[in-house]
Amino acid sequence: MKLVIGICCILSGVVAFTALRPGNSEEVLNEHPNAATSSYRTVPVLVELFTSEGCSSCPPADALLSKLVKAETIPGVEVIALGEHVDYWNNLGWNDQYSKADFSQRQRDYSAAFDLDSVYTPQMIVDGQEEFVGGDWNRARAAIVKAAQTPKGRIDLTLIHKADVDQNSPVRRLAIQVKDLPSRSDDADVLFAITENNLQTQVSRGENRGRYLHHSAVVRELNVAGHIVANDDTFVIERSINISPGWRTENLRVIAFVQERRSHRILAVGELPWK
Repeated sequence: MKLVIGICCILSGVVAFTALRPGNSEEVLNEHPNAATSSYRTVPVLVELFTSEGCSSCPPADALLSKLVKAETIPGVEVIALGEHVDYWNNLGWNDQYSKADFSQRQRDYSAAFDLDSVYTPQMIVDGQEEFVGGDWNRARAAIVKAAQTPKGRIDLTLIHKADVDQNSPVRRLAIQVKDLPSRSDDADVLFAITENNLQTQVSRGENRGRYLHHSAVVRELNVAGHIVANDDTFVIERSINISPGWRTENLRVIAFVQERRSHRILAVGELPWK
């Protein structure tokens, strides 16, 4: 069912900036042999799903998102997913533990950009440019294939842990390098997210009462790493990141993407596993 309620909003999180400096991920990797670095064998496309555990129409969309993040679901395309749980269902019988008001605001920002009358769940958005009812495989596939043909820049991510720190430590340092962005007339934001796969919930109230729900790519944190002015096509930053107890590190992904402000177009996107 759709819930009708009626600009990019970012969560403040456990993220601390370190020095902004020139350089590249290869330099960082050489400095730190205990590092994982992103690689590109397919075209990355960002797929966002606005969903809620309180919405009876959302589980099929959640299942589709899980399908899309599997390797080579669409040949030649790497789907990088953000499952953003909105909070406006929470007063209708079930409180979604993954929901955040900031995700609801981000969805409202998209609604304004698409000139929609309201927000709804489940809503899927591909590369910030096409929106449709989540769960529609044919529409999702067509939108993703189209997005994969649009020029993008490159994001190189390097995730570093110090040799004297246990690999299970919640602290890492992340190097983000953006380069070769397509031409544009607007400024852009560089965003950073942590997502978690393989989450499950047994719902005891609301529209999904009695159901056992499965989630992929649940957004735990979403933050701004910085901004790129319209005439720049590169960006480099390093930052320390921290995860909360209870997040299963083997299921975490680190994602960074560049989003044009007015059009919401995704200009570059990349991801890494936490380990």
